[in-house]
Amino acid sequence: MNNSHLSVLVHKQASKFGEKVALRYRDYRTSTWIPVTWYQLSETVQTAANAFVKLGLQEEEHFGVFSQNKPEWFYVEFGGFANRAVPIPFYATSSPAQAQYIINDAQIRFLFVGEQYQYDAAFSIFGLCSSLEKLIIFDRAVIKDPRDVSSIYLDEFLEMGKGFPEQATVDDRTSRASDDDLANILYTSGTTGDPKGVMIHHSNYLEAFRIHDIRLTSLTEKDVSMNFLPLTHVFEKAWCYFLIFKGVEICINLRAVDIQMTIKEIRPTVMCSVPRFWEKVYSGVQEKIAETKGITKALMLDALKVGRKYNLDYKRIGKPAPAMLKLKYKFYEKTVYSLLKKTIGIERGNFFPTAGAAVPDEICEFVQSVGINMMVGYGLTESTATVSCFPYVDFKIGSVGKVMPDIQVKIGEENEILLKGKTMTTGYYNKPIETAALIDKDGWLHTGDAGYLDGDTLYLTERIKDLFKTSNGKYISPQALETKITIDRYIDQIAIIADERKFVSALIVPVYQFIKDYAEQNNIEYKDMADLLQKPEIIKLIQSRIDTLQQQFAHYEQIKRFTLLPEPFSMERGELTNTLKIKRAAIAKNYKDIIDKMYEE
Repeated sequence: MNNSHLSVLVHKQASKFGEKVALRYRDYRTSTWIPVTWYQLSETVQTAANAFVKLGLQEEEHFGVFSQNKPEWFYVEFGGFANRAVPIPFYATSSPAQAQYIINDAQIRFLFVGEQYQYDAAFSIFGLCSSLEKLIIFDRAVIKDPRDVSSIYLDEFLEMGKGFPEQATVDDRTSRASDDDLANILYTSGTTGDPKGVMIHHSNYLEAFRIHDIRLTSLTEKDVSMNFLPLTHVFEKAWCYFLIFKGVEICINLRAVDIQMTIKEIRPTVMCSVPRFWEKVYSGVQEKIAETKGITKALMLDALKVGRKYNLDYKRIGKPAPAMLKLKYKFYEKTVYSLLKKTIGIERGNFFPTAGAAVPDEICEFVQSVGINMMVGYGLTESTATVSCFPYVDFKIGSVGKVMPDIQVKIGEENEILLKGKTMTTGYYNKPIETAALIDKDGWLHTGDAGYLDGDTLYLTERIKDLFKTSNGKYISPQALETKITIDRYIDQIAIIADERKFVSALIVPVYQFIKDYAEQNNIEYKDMADLLQKPEIIKLIQSRIDTLQQQFAHYEQIKRFTLLPEPFSMERGELTNTLKIKRAAIAKNYKDIIDKMYEE
């Protein structure tokens, strides 16, 4: 069997790395990070594999993991792989209705739950899921419902596998494990309709390991990765499996909101993130520059200018910089850039993969200018993540990088990006009609994204399905405008409105604290946030910032009217997916009156 196969990977790595740290997780009671060695990880995975047999899990059976990021994810997933079983991840924020859909669609008998919210949500739908037999609870602090007579805690589950009583069965199952086996079903959060279960096979992951090993040559067993994005998301999941394949230490961030604290405690060398993370870094620096005066401000601005010239005009294309520029850059590297990186917690940085949404050029140029190696990429759940990413040199700002080795890309009708390769899914679970629409008769996977190729460098232009057509017959790409506008420090969220409308409008969630600060500095009196957001001075402020940012867009693409919202878009109201993408249909419905008012004559 292939030593990289997920059913044996952890144990093969344990025999190689032994007492080296494989995982680390934060104990919130003591504010310390608890290490888990490769030996310990291997033993716990083996224990879980035996416990699964005792529990009655069958080969090729599906089981669920409904939790925030925890080390227990790895124990049960890899224990499941040893039995040729198929772990199905749920977003920790999934609603009971979303969980119910996945359980019933995948016919899940055993569901692992993380903390109180996930347990309560799962228990509330227990009777609505005919296949569901047992919840296994990760956190001992979870209080079980008095009516619950079947759930057990993880320590009770693992006790069933202590001493490896079913090792012969586990070994027999592992011996039959094949690259063609189904590894995961990853349910997309979906901006419209029911979630679709993307089938990812072991062969998809093994190919992803191979091509990333070719591209990411600086990643070694000495690297330390911060696990920040949800392990449910293909980007983080495939990345973490690859890190295990490479022997990289994974530090698990339990709560996404804590990242600014935990990143400083770990100071990782690598970390997957989304553009929003870097947008906040950019906004913070711009805010600092705005507050600073005199020689300090001049130095900061010059540092950005020098960094841009050095990194983008020379280093990016592998060209040696002039001696004086190099000298100035080295000075700023030891002062301004190093202080910025240390403030963020990434002064040991190797590279930082970034994907999941469009990266504004301004953000990309800024991050590269200060010497942070942000690797912009593009991928889908259906392609087992990465289709393209920045190489170390000769990347193009504005692109999503060079196509990965042995992935074929061609541009189809409506400039749609079409894909072929061994990382592509075989289709959607239980959805033959949707699968037929995804993969055509010639085997090309249709991404739904429009773009173009310049050699082997890929550019995205818009999401085809999300294109708006105004009542005047003009096509609008809402993402392009939204991406541009949200780099502004005063704007947190935005939803563009234009479909079948006379002109473009927007619903905007501002950064409330910055608006309050502006009101205080300008002596604007107000009762509450709703009152403040209707003040002419605030509307004029936001209008001026939008006008500056949308200059590059055609007149018919520009925002003509907007409404500032006193509350952010939320998952609870169905306005955001689990990956925080806006659900346009829900927003159109929930804010119908506000939207209609913007179009009144």
